[in-house]
Parts: sequence; C-alpha cells; structure tokens
Amino acid sequence: MKTKLMVSALLVALITGVAAAADPVGPKLVIVNQKDAGIFKVIYEGAQVGKVNLSIANQDGDILYQETIHGVDGFIRPVNFRSLEAGEYTIEVSDSFGKVVQKVKYKMEQPETAIHIAKIEGDSRYLLSIEKGKDINVKIFDGSSNLVHSENRSVNGNLSLVYNLAAVSGKPTFQITDNSGNMKMIGF
Repeated sequence: MKTKLMVSALLVALITGVAAAADPVGPKLVIVNQKDAGIFKVIYEGAQVGKVNLSIANQDGDILYQETIHGVDGFIRPVNFRSLEAGEYTIEVSDSFGKVVQKVKYKMEQPETAIHIAKIEGDSRYLLSIEKGKDINVKIFDGSSNLVHSENRSVNGNLSLVYNLAAVSGKPTFQITDNSGNMKMIGF
C-alpha cells in the first residue's frame, strides 16, 4: 500500500514538474472584452518587478497608444476603444523576459433599446416606456388580433406614453418595431 502511494505521489510530482518546466518565463497576457461595449480589460503578469511596455496598434500597424510602466510585475488596465473605428487591433506587452501579442476585434455596438409596457392598476390605461430608442413604430392589437392603433414616433433617447384602451375589446397586444427592424411583442 505504501509503495503504491509513493509511486502515485512520485508520478504526480513528475507530471507537475513537467508542466511547470513547459510554462514559459515570459510575460502572460489576458484580454477580456467587458460587458460595457468598447472596453477591453488588459491583464498582465510578469516574472519579476521591472519595466513593462504596453502598446496598441491598428490593423495598418500604426501605434495608437504606447505606455511604459516602471516597477511592476503585473497590472490590470481598462482600455477604451469607443473613439476608434471598428476593426482589428493588436495589443502588445513586453518586459525584460519577452513580449506577448494578442489581437482583438472591436465593433461599435448600438445600445440596446429597452421597452417596457405596464398596465396602470385599476384602469384601462397602459404605460409604454422606451429607453435609448430611435425611430419606432407602435401597433396595438385588440383581443381578436385586429389592429386598433398604429403610429410612428421619433425617439431621441427616452420616451414615455400613456395609451387609454377603454374602447378596445379583449386583452391588447403591443408590437414595437425600431428602425433596425427589431420587433418586440408584448401581450396582456
């Protein structure tokens, strides 16, 4: 039993040693695309404290940002691409042990339109709220799926509207379509 345990421990130590030997001493770099569109988190880990160079280049190789950081063995930097054009960018980090290069693809994302509809308690009125909207089309259908209202609205940011549907039979359904063709249907 002791022999099997010792052989197992030796095997684990050997495998761990090989894995550690295969791990390069050079800098390590991780780039995370944040949920906040246009922000990338650059995470660097070096082997020892020293001077680190960070640069960002566009797809033509033009250096857009360059920074030298002294006296660090690691850092986390948020990098904002929002003012840049969509495309592929190269992020390079180098220290005295070597350099690491990673490419990121940045595309400008339009903020998602948030649409909320709520029935006003004890009433036949409905509140439509739109956040971050653009041009929209609002259609309202009655309980038998007949179109009872249709309008186009130009939204510059946020909009709230109240619809009195006392004359509508059955439970209404709202269909909101934006200028990109995205559609949302909400039924009651």
